[in-house]
Amino acid sequence: MVIRYPNGKLYIGTKEDEPKQLKVRASKGTKKKEVSYSNRGKSLEDDLNETNVFYLQQKLAIIHKKPVPIQIVKVDYPARSAAVIREAYFRTPSTTDYNGVYNGYYIDFEAKETDSKTSFPLKNIHPHQMEHMKSVLHQRGISFFIVRFSTLQRNFVVLYEIVERFYENMKNGGRKSIPFTFFETEAIEIHEGYLPRLDYLKAVDVLIADKAVCESEEK
Repeated sequence: MVIRYPNGKLYIGTKEDEPKQLKVRASKGTKKKEVSYSNRGKSLEDDLNETNVFYLQQKLAIIHKKPVPIQIVKVDYPARSAAVIREAYFRTPSTTDYNGVYNGYYIDFEAKETDSKTSFPLKNIHPHQMEHMKSVLHQRGISFFIVRFSTLQRNFVVLYEIVERFYENMKNGGRKSIPFTFFETEAIEIHEGYLPRLDYLKAVDVLIADKAVCESEEK
């Protein structure tokens, strides 16, 4: 499928940015898919979506995945029961994957996966996403990344401010990735479980506590 930005420029995304499903099938005769907490090997997005359903049901937080603002311009119908999107445009640049409210704080974060065992490529992050997260920070929200090293099956929460340092260094000709060893020593690791599937709110509690300490020191 061809996707273009609002200015018409061709969008060339990474594997992490690709939509999970590009086919739109007829609803007749289909069954509503139930949420399952037992299926291993899911994508980071699947795990976060299941986790957010659990948080909502338990009244712990209200966090949702943002819809992708796409304008469909070309659709093919290879069969009467299916439609395949061939070309589409982003109506506006997408920001981050998830946002919501937790314990009185506005939460806004981006989820990224990489197959690399040694580093996280910064090319997976778009400039407009960094700008958006910076704006969230200025409004005293909590902004961060959840990064999964898929091959290693390890997940980390890392503050926007930390990623920003690496990102700015890359723009100035520095390293184009964040080493895995940095995540092990400086980020907060979260482990996969049953209910919830990926309990990242424990890491958010640490970020909130650190934020409170920093603000008290500034006064």
